[in-house]
Amino acid sequence: MTIERKQPKPKKCCVASCGKSFIPSRMGQAVCSPACAAMDAPRHREKARKAIDQCERREIKVRKEKLKSRAEHLREAQAAVNEYVRLRDAHLPCISCDSMPNDNDLMTGSRWDAGHYRSVGACPELRFEPLNIHRQCVKCNRNLSGNAVEYRIRLVQRIGADKVAWLEGPHQSCKHTVEEIKTIKAEYRAKTKELKKEAA
Repeated sequence: MTIERKQPKPKKCCVASCGKSFIPSRMGQAVCSPACAAMDAPRHREKARKAIDQCERREIKVRKEKLKSRAEHLREAQAAVNEYVRLRDAHLPCISCDSMPNDNDLMTGSRWDAGHYRSVGACPELRFEPLNIHRQCVKCNRNLSGNAVEYRIRLVQRIGADKVAWLEGPHQSCKHTVEEIKTIKAEYRAKTKELKKEAA
């Protein structure tokens, strides 16, 4: 049994000065002749240039991603977690000194860090643990080396003694793979996006 192919329907040439009716010989054909195609080309040039630029940018991004070291991936993931923590705690006082943000701080985040209770150096296993990270003023986090005694007092009030005891307990060492680090970064970027959406 032979299946008859449908004949394409006549189309009108898209070049305004032509407007001739023609039978397209290929899918998506919009002009009737090479001469009209040459006249129509400038209309597509800008679109094509943008598409090429976009493709090149994507390729550069992929190449840069491949060249990143594990340390760079860790930094990016930590930045994503820290941004989430600062936003999560946006209306809470500093975990160590109870200083409150003013409206300008809420807009810029300039006076606020995401301070670890157990430092990354002392306990790298908890570097991405949100219970271990809370919004902290720059003075306490940087100038007072975390202001740990005051941090602990308020941390017990905020999350409870049992969770603080868990943070202070032993933790199995783990070395995240690059893929795991990328997953953490993506997860916390998504959480931050969700918080921003809720706040809007």
